[in-house]
Amino acid sequence: MTTNRLVLGTVQLGMRYGVNNKSGQPDLRTAEGIVNAAWEGGIREFDTAHAYGESECVLGKVLKRLEIENEVKVITKLSPTLNHLVPMNLKQTLEESLERLCVSKLYGIMLHREELLEQWDQGLGETLSDLVLSGLVDHIGVSVYSPQKSLEALEIKDITMVQVPSNIMDRRFENAGVFQTAEIKSKLIYVRSIFLQGLLFKDHDDLLPSMSFASQTLKSFELLARRAKISRQKLALGYVREVYPEAKILFGAETISQVKSNLEVWNSTLSPWIVKEVQELFHDVDEKVLNPSLWN
Repeated sequence: MTTNRLVLGTVQLGMRYGVNNKSGQPDLRTAEGIVNAAWEGGIREFDTAHAYGESECVLGKVLKRLEIENEVKVITKLSPTLNHLVPMNLKQTLEESLERLCVSKLYGIMLHREELLEQWDQGLGETLSDLVLSGLVDHIGVSVYSPQKSLEALEIKDITMVQVPSNIMDRRFENAGVFQTAEIKSKLIYVRSIFLQGLLFKDHDDLLPSMSFASQTLKSFELLARRAKISRQKLALGYVREVYPEAKILFGAETISQVKSNLEVWNSTLSPWIVKEVQELFHDVDEKVLNPSLWN
């Protein structure tokens, strides 16, 4: 099975990230191994952001050391604290990203917050479109949190990629027709948070008291994996692969073994009855479980 739909998210290369992160931010040697494992596994796209700590710098160093900086496709996100209505800010920030990433051109540049779409008609859209015309970037996109903003972004002509959070428990975007709309409009959809920031790998009875609201949903997920006689990783990754066939799928890793295991799981199949069972079990999960910004 081809891995051209897989994208390596690199937030873990720049900072400690995820509720199930046990090893912290990897050192440069490990980071190089992570990127190399992804590259050798057929992954050609890498996702980063200004707000991901040292991620851009680390990724750039690794791409240079592996001598693949001219072959990869890199997507980054603008700092949400940047004044997006000053054209010079955006151009300077983009050039700084290119330098840190050791690439001459970006595959995509995204707004990091969906609220920034409100500034699109105030000059932001024109400035970003000019960056595409300048040859410094191929695609303009936005990272969103809600189905409503996803659909709003897909209606904007010059936005050609949208990144959404979705996973085996979160069917909001599917139900809202986001994937179908993107396909009709020939726009790229990127799915992040497929493991719900690592929550799907936590045992339901091992959650902190502040996360007890997720216990029952997590228990249902564990029991389904047990009945299907597959790992939670295979269940979660297999579901998004099967149900979102046109989407790009992001995953992150803080170890080389995590990259390799995700690649191995990606190349396996999921029984159709499991997909049906998932859609019955997780048809209406509380948003507090699905949205990490609501966690304590």
